[in-house]
Amino acid sequence: MTSIPAVRFHDGHEIPQLGYGVWQVENDVAADVVEQALRAGYRHIDTAAVYGNEEGVGRAIRASGVPREEIFVTTKLWNDSHAHDDALAAIDTSLEKLGLDHVDLYLIHWAKPIQGKYLEAWKALIEIQKSGKATSIGVSNFPQAELEEIIEATGVTPAIHQVETHPTFQQSELREVEAAHEILHQSWSPLGQGGAGDDLGDPVVTDIAEAHGVTPAQVVIAWHLAKGFVVIPKSVTPERIVSNLAAADVALSEGEIARIDALDRADGRIGGDPQECDF
Repeated sequence: MTSIPAVRFHDGHEIPQLGYGVWQVENDVAADVVEQALRAGYRHIDTAAVYGNEEGVGRAIRASGVPREEIFVTTKLWNDSHAHDDALAAIDTSLEKLGLDHVDLYLIHWAKPIQGKYLEAWKALIEIQKSGKATSIGVSNFPQAELEEIIEATGVTPAIHQVETHPTFQQSELREVEAAHEILHQSWSPLGQGGAGDDLGDPVVTDIAEAHGVTPAQVVIAWHLAKGFVVIPKSVTPERIVSNLAAADVALSEGEIARIDALDRADGRIGGDPQECDF
């Protein structure tokens, strides 16, 4: 079985570097594919309240036969629950749906600066961590200013920051801020927006894939791992669930990593749907 490395948060806890994401996966489908992923060897599952599949993820965890302590579970606080009491209620709802007494990582899903409640939400997550309902806490889709604001205001630094990241959109400036605060970087949509697009078809990626006898997706996932990112590819296809995991066995040379690094065409966005984040 493929061995997945773990990386350490600044709070001392660890996260498997390669996980399985379930964005846009229906609840009943999630119950099936997450169980497949766990049986294939994944030990890190990433869900969110707004995905509507926490209950299915919980069913899969119980059906898999894998001990709970071996599975790293992430879920996320949605935009409508940033107020203090709403956030405290939201984690309880998520835990009930998942059938768990705690999650390993709880994230604020979006900063949503137009609401102005992201700091209140972060303070609630600090309480949630102290209560034991979340082992580690972090954020997702935060611009630099809001990221630094919550750290300065509370003295508590997110363990991880999850944002859209792939070869043509590498978040270089944001990653410099994260590194300065010892925040791990996590990539969503790691193969390109929607899991397709220019990244997998880029001649650099396809050339490296041919040289290694692997798929372009495996090359891109291997690049994320080589960069030290936590990465959560998603697929509901059994063969791709397995092949994405096997990307951890692909060793890229420094030259190949540099060639993929040169594909960056970042334009300063955080990523995702601008109607959702309201930057």
